[in-house]
Amino acid sequence: MSLSSTRRAVGAAVAALALAATGSVTADASPAAGTSGPAGVTGPAGEQAAGLREVMFVGNNWDGTADVIEARGDFAKIGRVDVVPDKEERLREIYLNPLKLAFFLGIRQGPGEGHDQFVDDMYSTPDGSAMVVSRPSFADVVSIDLATGKINWRFPVSGFRSDHMAVSPDGTRVAVSASTSNTVHVLDIRTGEQTGSFKTGDKPHENVFTDGGTYLWNMSIGEVNTALDAPWLDWTKGDRRITVVDTRTYQQVKVIDMRERLDAFGREDLSDSVRPVALTPDESKLYFQVSFFNGFVEYDVATDRVTRVKTLPKNPATSDDRTTWVNDSRHHGMSMSPKGDKLCVAGTMDDYATVVDRATLQESPPVPASKPYWATVSGDGRSCVISESGSDSVTAIDFATGKKVASVEVGDHPQRVRIAHVPTGWAGPATR
Repeated sequence: MSLSSTRRAVGAAVAALALAATGSVTADASPAAGTSGPAGVTGPAGEQAAGLREVMFVGNNWDGTADVIEARGDFAKIGRVDVVPDKEERLREIYLNPLKLAFFLGIRQGPGEGHDQFVDDMYSTPDGSAMVVSRPSFADVVSIDLATGKINWRFPVSGFRSDHMAVSPDGTRVAVSASTSNTVHVLDIRTGEQTGSFKTGDKPHENVFTDGGTYLWNMSIGEVNTALDAPWLDWTKGDRRITVVDTRTYQQVKVIDMRERLDAFGREDLSDSVRPVALTPDESKLYFQVSFFNGFVEYDVATDRVTRVKTLPKNPATSDDRTTWVNDSRHHGMSMSPKGDKLCVAGTMDDYATVVDRATLQESPPVPASKPYWATVSGDGRSCVISESGSDSVTAIDFATGKKVASVEVGDHPQRVRIAHVPTGWAGPATR
């Protein structure tokens, strides 16, 4: 058995034993479940348009490819897209510009863990004709024609790195975080033209459209690429906050400083760096992960306060050296069942994923996984789908039972997984 397998097995056993004890939950909250959720955050995609096939895009960050897999069932592979067809041209530009080269190499040695980051996030256009991809190392967003594999348009972001995206509920706009310029750009998904932008806290990360696309939330995570990870050095991590804007004007309507809310709840020990999030279908509750924490936080949107905190089992094989946790993320990846009754959590550095009952916050027996880095929802809403970046695979876990139901091999270091649509009969771009 390999070291990685041993680590996962031991961790899973200990985590399972931890189920006998009561999880660290405080306060009470009444579960709320609506009937619809914000695009890209909770629940499966909407009704499939005629002539389109529902699939999942899997971004293989270090490969520079995106695998297209079935959105349900056995999650079998359908095709693959090269998301860096212009790689030579982009590298030529970078190597001729000393400043761009410095950031390019910095991304490789920092968030890239020694690798270039060629795909962070991706969505399909409403007509299923193109894949829109953010490419961190190339500091851009591109639209790739799914029939030909060629680039339709390219948008260079401000600064030197692109990151997480979100698509509006109507599918017409895509928001992308430009992490080194503290900016979010909002683009027309068909043309790539900017329709708006706004400033954020340090290192914008996750983006979420709410209220049918009326508002856009951005979570800034601060500086996560330094070794200044001791709790007393938290002040060096920068300005971390949630910025909420009106998408009609892109003017700021609210700033949420989770430091104040966490302190008021008595959790001064937790970082206020908000990582992946999940909203209830009625958008009344926000669940989020924070840096360095093996667990998550519940936040009531209406009352503007933290209501519960859940600590999940620790893998004893996981180092206590916080500098070894990739980009400060102990756990990174959350999704919610369409009914809003279950959460799925990727325990990234602890090598497991688990389904959590939202009413009680009791977790199911953990499913061993190799550095799971994202969690989303299958097309039929029955499964949580995680990317296992350590084993180059995608795994589906049944929301009802908490058990693994399928797994498929993909490319090198999968991260983001998104519901998407391609033309019926599509099996990959035509050979050029």
